[in-house]
Formats: sequence, C-alpha cells, structure tokens
Amino acid sequence: MFNILIINGPNLNLLGQREKDKYGNTSFEEIKKNCMSFSKEHNINLTFFQSNVEGEIVNEIQKARENQSCLIINAGGYTHTSVAIHDALKILEIPIIELHITNIYKREDFRHKSLISKVANGIICGLGVEGYTLALKASINLIKNENR
Repeated sequence: MFNILIINGPNLNLLGQREKDKYGNTSFEEIKKNCMSFSKEHNINLTFFQSNVEGEIVNEIQKARENQSCLIINAGGYTHTSVAIHDALKILEIPIIELHITNIYKREDFRHKSLISKVANGIICGLGVEGYTLALKASINLIKNENR
C-alpha cells in the first residue's frame, strides 16, 4: 500500500463556488470524494489536506518526510510566491507532483512563474479537476519506478 499526500493551498476549499468559468462547478468536497474513491480502488492510503495558511502547508510538507511515498501539491497562489514551500519541498526525498486545475501559462503573467516546478518530478496543469486523478495515477508509477 502506498501513502500519498495531496496538499491544497489557499482558496481551493471554495472550488465550485468561485470563478466557475476557470475552475468549473465541481466542489472541493467532490474532488476529495473522487480522490478517496480512486485511492480505495488502487490500494492507496490517501491523506487529503487543505489550508489557506502558508505555515500549515509547510508543516504538512515536513511531516510527509516521515511516512509518505509521494506528495501531490496544488499550492494555489503560493505556487508563485512561497519560498518557504519551495524550501520545504526541497527537503523531501519522495516524488513530488505539481498540480493546477487551470493552465497557469494561459493566465496572467505573474502565474507563469512557479517556485515549485524546480523541485517537482512533474507538472499537471490545465486539465481541470481530472488532474487530481491523473496525478494519483502518475504517483503510482513514480513510486513503483523509485522502488525498483
């Protein structure tokens, strides 16, 4: 069984309510439910975490060193600004997948720069909420390849 952590940053708790033209109608709880369902089917022990507070996200990343096989992170707006999250991710010795619901490269210029990309094994962006399931599938492959 794999232990996978999905971290969600600021404002993602309001998915389905905010900027539906960009993020769609699927609620945060629906995304969580879909991820949990996928995880049960694929023998994954999934932890799903969300915070609007940068320090709480850093704490969760640091805890991941102890018992996680892979980390998926949708850091929201912190993607473009947080050196603290970047530095915490650099400490991890597990695969990291950067995730975005929208294509950050088709949005405002300030969103084109990610402080997470340089420490991530891969990036999924612009594929909507399906990106969460795709990230879980990719996590399984990364973990298996790492354990060879």
